[in-house]
Amino acid sequence: MWIVPEREIADLMTREAAFAAVENVFAAMARGDAYNFPVIREAIGHEDALYGFKGGFDRAGGALGLKAGGYWPHNLERRQIINHQSTVFLFDPDTGKAQAMVGGNLLTALRTAAASSVSIRHLARKDARILGMVGAGHQATFQLRAALEQRAFDKVIGWNLHPDMLPNLEKVAAEFGLPFEAVELEGLRAADVIITITSSFDAILMSEHVSDGTHIACMGTDTVGKQEVEPALIARATVFTDEVAQSVTLGECQHAVAAGTKAQADITELGAVINGTHAGRQSEAEVTLFDGTGVGLQDLAVAASVVDLAIEKGVAIEVDF
Repeated sequence: MWIVPEREIADLMTREAAFAAVENVFAAMARGDAYNFPVIREAIGHEDALYGFKGGFDRAGGALGLKAGGYWPHNLERRQIINHQSTVFLFDPDTGKAQAMVGGNLLTALRTAAASSVSIRHLARKDARILGMVGAGHQATFQLRAALEQRAFDKVIGWNLHPDMLPNLEKVAAEFGLPFEAVELEGLRAADVIITITSSFDAILMSEHVSDGTHIACMGTDTVGKQEVEPALIARATVFTDEVAQSVTLGECQHAVAAGTKAQADITELGAVINGTHAGRQSEAEVTLFDGTGVGLQDLAVAASVVDLAIEKGVAIEVDF
């Protein structure tokens, strides 16, 4: 079995490689060549943590396994380590034998950002120029970097519940030579693309905050009860997702489907757009929304590519297991 420690990931996985891995696995899911297993995600009654498992099997890519991990909300303040902690385990689909154990913290950040950037590539208007951010935490910086590579944006605007965190976004915008402006939620009407990346359990972004023609990537809701946008916005938008089953049970669409304002049948896998079996955006005035719930196959795809690179570069650790 191979072990790829967390410390090696930054030198192995690029945003471009993460994008390709996620785009390919979304396409495989829509073709029926890959599927996710049911998600287990529980509050463990200790440290206010959420812990769980996401897994799946990609026949096309030959990846079988799971990601174990979750969210420890006090890590940063108490231990100076990030709140999201995870590890990916890969198995040989022919034999069931353990193949690899891979540090999953940076990979999770990269694959989550890759998912929203894939949605921007395939759904945002070609003339999108202003990028709006809702949320300014650790993951938001990964989202912003990946998104800025998908269109010729000329400005970033952002809102966060705690405005003192907005310099995180301003710093990334400056890396790309772009101006940044802090706005109230109403100011997001100027945005052509909006990414929501919070851990909210109450709707933040309302339909009135979004102009016609906007593409929205909702990336924070991955648990029953979480919510970033109001159901009226879901109802107004043409909705795409990584996996419909997760979208309606633990993703952003759970609330609109429960309220009866959006039918499950009206939610489309993004992979169908990638494969060309769905047209995607069909007008300049259409509001499109990607419900990024985070599927196990994303984790397996990026982890598998990292293992190959780590072996090639001689940084993977082989153990008898």
